[in-house]
Amino acid sequence: MRGEDFRGCLVTVSRELKMTPQRAERAAATTTTPPAECSVACTNAIGATDIKDIHETLNHAVQASVARLTRGLSPAALMGAWFDWATHIAAAPGKQLQLADKATGKLRRHIRLAIDSALTGDKAKPCIAPLPQDTRFKADAWQTRPFNTIYQGFLLQQQWWHNAFTGVPGVTAQHERALQFLARQMLDSVSPSNFLWTNPEVLEKTRETNGLNLIRGMQNQLQDMRGAMTGSAPEGADSFQPGRDVAVTKGRVVYRNRLIELIQYAPLTETVRAEPILIVPAWIMKYYILDLSPHNSMVRYLVGQGHTVFIISWKNPDADDRDLTMDDYRRLGVMEALDAIGEIVPEQKVQAVGYCLGGTLLSIAAAAMARDGDDRLASLSLLASQVDFTEPGELALFINESQLAFLDSLMWKQGYLDTTQMAGAFQMLHSNDLIWSRVIRDYLMGERKPMNDLMAWNADATRMPFAMHSEYLRKLYLDNDLAEGRFHVDGRPIAISDIRTPIFAVGTESDHVAPWPSVFKIQALADTDVTFVLTSGGHNAGIVSEPGHPHRAYRIGTRHAMDRYVDPQTWQAAAGVQEGSWWTAWAEWLGSHAGARTCPAKTGETPPRRPALADAPGTYVMQK
Repeated sequence: MRGEDFRGCLVTVSRELKMTPQRAERAAATTTTPPAECSVACTNAIGATDIKDIHETLNHAVQASVARLTRGLSPAALMGAWFDWATHIAAAPGKQLQLADKATGKLRRHIRLAIDSALTGDKAKPCIAPLPQDTRFKADAWQTRPFNTIYQGFLLQQQWWHNAFTGVPGVTAQHERALQFLARQMLDSVSPSNFLWTNPEVLEKTRETNGLNLIRGMQNQLQDMRGAMTGSAPEGADSFQPGRDVAVTKGRVVYRNRLIELIQYAPLTETVRAEPILIVPAWIMKYYILDLSPHNSMVRYLVGQGHTVFIISWKNPDADDRDLTMDDYRRLGVMEALDAIGEIVPEQKVQAVGYCLGGTLLSIAAAAMARDGDDRLASLSLLASQVDFTEPGELALFINESQLAFLDSLMWKQGYLDTTQMAGAFQMLHSNDLIWSRVIRDYLMGERKPMNDLMAWNADATRMPFAMHSEYLRKLYLDNDLAEGRFHVDGRPIAISDIRTPIFAVGTESDHVAPWPSVFKIQALADTDVTFVLTSGGHNAGIVSEPGHPHRAYRIGTRHAMDRYVDPQTWQAAAGVQEGSWWTAWAEWLGSHAGARTCPAKTGETPPRRPALADAPGTYVMQK
């Protein structure tokens, strides 16, 4: 083989193995003549450092292949949890006897129910009640024979498996939660509500429609399969297009860099509050969840309250953005947005608002600014945002060294975490509500839930760049560096306790992404006045909770900097429930921390070097 051919082959192989182009070219450049032995040639040509890269590449390639098959779950982590439980329960005869006794007792109760049902008909009393959040067997049809016996047997088994994986001496809490999660996934998949012949509601629907529900269900399933294979949006989502149906609040893109577009909204009032508002949404989502339809747009609400509102629209990253870090998001996102706002609305402090991961990033930026004497922030509003990650809820099941190694390999292969991979993890956390209830409604009952703006937005997800997401999970979720004072910005650690600006924090009651007790911990970390709101709803619907929204309520209380700490449960019990939207209380709070009213700055009239670039919603939000 000629030297030129060998070098070309080496470059090709290196690129196929995902070696960086620079190292591939350097490896090729070191070879001028074909060595006699292939192994010696590769060693001489590539060098020890590049050989190490190839070894790491092989590791990543194999793990990425397995991760795609397991939907990102690490078999090693699951096997470790199982082995931990199995070895400890083998050495716990007392627990074994307890489980045997429970199994016998549950069998006896189930047999008694079957006999009572046979003798008294549908008047037999259930022997076990579903959990409060379990609505699968709520209909009266489930209390008739033989379905009452079927679903009661399922609930008894579910309870027994929970007992089996709980309270085994010596098993770590992480492994216990992982096994409970796995058991729930398996049991949910075989629930009698999921099958035609064991679901009385589906049978009744089939009789009423002469089987048309099953035909419609098959059509729905084929449609969903086609959408999954082609990557197209769900049916009805095209009725909620950004700029046409949603994200229609008038504004202009006044600044753009490689990561963000900054949108300034046109005023709706003759005068405005002097201090502008900057909203930092999470980069895991399109920003327009906060600017949905006109009736439930948080942006429009704030503008209508007389605020000058700016919002960050994040770029949807691709493989070229794989090396973007958390600090890139802080610097290119929050800090450059503040610089641009300072030019448009000079000599005014900013009321900053962060949602979800955007709130975490905003907290990092605020702590760094406080450390460095930057006092441009007038207040902080953190919506469903965590700064302490010791109790992140069931999301912690996906965060350990084994899982993160798998996730790193998955992201390394493609340069980002895909939208479907993130959605799958969140759906598994609440598989009853997000997976199996849809199977029953869409495929067995043959019904489709009407598309709305929030559902359409949820289908318009974004990706996460490799370096940033890996750093975020390790430094925040796994090591909790931010809360414990080890998170570095510009080479030095920051502390949330340095923040002196007043904080308005919001948690939602049924949040499975940022559980409200975790959000509540900002009160123990920040040495400033913290107003905390607990609102009904989940991570998204609880935040998009406009005035007039039915069935909404909230609790509110303020802890001043010198007050004693109160734990979440005590606070919840003491705080009174107020009907309505928390937006009104927030608007009052923002107004109390704002200055006098003034004439609004005209939208898009920025300094000459930063002219308005486009109408809202801009271009980044349109990226797929």
